[in-house]
Amino acid sequence: MNVMYAYIKGNISEINPTNIVVDNNGIGYEVVVANPYEYQLNEEKTVYISQQVREDSNILYGFSNKEQKKVFLLLLKVKGVGPKSALAILAGGTSAEIIGAIENQDAVYLTKFPGIGKKSAQQIILDLQGKVDFSMTSISGAPSAVNNYLSDAMLVLEALGYSKKELAKIEKKLSAHDFNGVDEYVKQGLKLLMNA
Repeated sequence: MNVMYAYIKGNISEINPTNIVVDNNGIGYEVVVANPYEYQLNEEKTVYISQQVREDSNILYGFSNKEQKKVFLLLLKVKGVGPKSALAILAGGTSAEIIGAIENQDAVYLTKFPGIGKKSAQQIILDLQGKVDFSMTSISGAPSAVNNYLSDAMLVLEALGYSKKELAKIEKKLSAHDFNGVDEYVKQGLKLLMNA
């Protein structure tokens, strides 16, 4: 029988350089994560899981939110990108930054990650551009301040006379960015609206 895990909720009982151990009802699950040191010992945590079964291995990869997991699974669809490279990308960038780079064809940004050369970066863009659901980067992973900036920016744009329908079209795209302030969202929103 093939068991697939969606997430494991438990106590972080060990932190190692490449993995963490999540204790769930007395069973310790060894989970490979992008950055083990973002977790804290003995904290109660929900870790989202992607189980990758190969001929010679059965590994649990863990993520602190659903968006990271979705980006990881998307990256695995790219020819030549394995779990190790996908994790390296997630260790160095937020989901929003990675998706932004793919959509903006920013191969230079992607090549800064270990194991990703120019060819792999171009392959990632080629395979994934236009296939990413922007709404997935605006959820739990983003700090609430960012979401507040975005909702305030939407009110500003609405006050400028744009319709809710027009704003709904750009909100997903804006939510993929991690701007530090309402004005940044408004500027980017106006750009998108003008190019629509």
